[in-house]
Amino acid sequence: MQKGQLFQATQAAATIPLAERMRPKDLSTYIGQSHLMSIGKPLRSMLENGQMSSLILWGPPGVGKTTLALLFANQLALPFYTLSAISSGVKEVREVIGKAQLSGKAILFIDEIHRFNKSQQDSLLNAVEKGTITLIGATTENPSFEVISPLLSRCQVYVLQNFTEEELRNLLAKAIAEDEILKTLSIELIETSALLKLSGGDARKLLNTLELVIQHAPKETTTKITDELVMQIIQQKMALYDKTGEQHYDIISAFIKSIRGSDPNAAVYYLARMIEGGEDPTFIARRLLILASEDIGNANPNALVLATSCFQAVSMIGYPECRIILSQCVVYLAGSAKSNASYMAIEKALSLVKTTGDLSVPLDLRNAPTKLMKQLDYGKNYAYAHSYEGNFVEQEFLPETIAGTTIYEPGNNAREAETRAFLKKCWKAKYGY
Repeated sequence: MQKGQLFQATQAAATIPLAERMRPKDLSTYIGQSHLMSIGKPLRSMLENGQMSSLILWGPPGVGKTTLALLFANQLALPFYTLSAISSGVKEVREVIGKAQLSGKAILFIDEIHRFNKSQQDSLLNAVEKGTITLIGATTENPSFEVISPLLSRCQVYVLQNFTEEELRNLLAKAIAEDEILKTLSIELIETSALLKLSGGDARKLLNTLELVIQHAPKETTTKITDELVMQIIQQKMALYDKTGEQHYDIISAFIKSIRGSDPNAAVYYLARMIEGGEDPTFIARRLLILASEDIGNANPNALVLATSCFQAVSMIGYPECRIILSQCVVYLAGSAKSNASYMAIEKALSLVKTTGDLSVPLDLRNAPTKLMKQLDYGKNYAYAHSYEGNFVEQEFLPETIAGTTIYEPGNNAREAETRAFLKKCWKAKYGY
């Protein structure tokens, strides 16, 4: 290549983000997801054998979902079509299916498939069932909640994980050494902690942050990348929120913590950030629904009722009107009494189950639908609480090995104080303390 052609090629590459320039083209250059891509693991075997079924890749942003889809297309040499659920609908899906029918078979990659509604997902069923298209769906949301059962049953779900720190460092070193632009520069990677922290395990965010730092670093013979330099440049240059979702988890984290901390001002501010950034309103409403139980619980049972109504209303109405409903719910939850007692109870119970295993259910609590079970005294000594004064009976309900264990501790708030007083009375009657 002559000097002029080299300059033109470099200029063209400069318009493409570093993360895109470094996207692996084959298995030999792929980094990450060792539980799926190591020799003998499911996706690696599928690629090497040249046989694949429809699948859904579930994981956080920047872990290689799109890259894996492209690797499948390259390896299997099949026509490859890609749609974004944000901008595509039933019409575009049917167009791709029509093209696939003409070619015999094709791969259809749908990014953010969780944003497809039921009718859009229904339009895929027949083609997936017949094998006209091999579907690869990518999602950051739990497919069990977002993908309809008939489609989910036709796909294998694979969970992708964030990159490890070692993998992220390898990506940085690889980019500096091999990228057609960066390798022409003198770059010294002195510290990586800030880059890794800002990336949050997102490879795309990591590489694009590295590129941003290099572009805005002081013009010196050698660019020395330190944690201080990274933070200085990022604070000055990086967008506060972007619609591609790179700060998706940071904003939602601040949002939830503001409500948990009873700060409606900050909560509504972060809500506005998400709305302006194009966040899916049902995603926001779903997080409010979880928070209403996890962080408020029985301190104010109405919180869960309101959050459920909010989710239903938002699902029916959509933007722009649903912003008002979201704001109402956010303000109410932020101003509510808080308790994580129910959350802590189930976590403690799960830990207890894992530690003690499958303990035998007390004989008097067992179901006795057959004559033999009755002969074995199943349920014989069960005392029906409503037959006793105060609807309470002094009976042990936990397995013998863990009898008397306290799992639920009521929170310190007016409503749960009543619960605490009642349970304390029951506890004293049952155990004498």
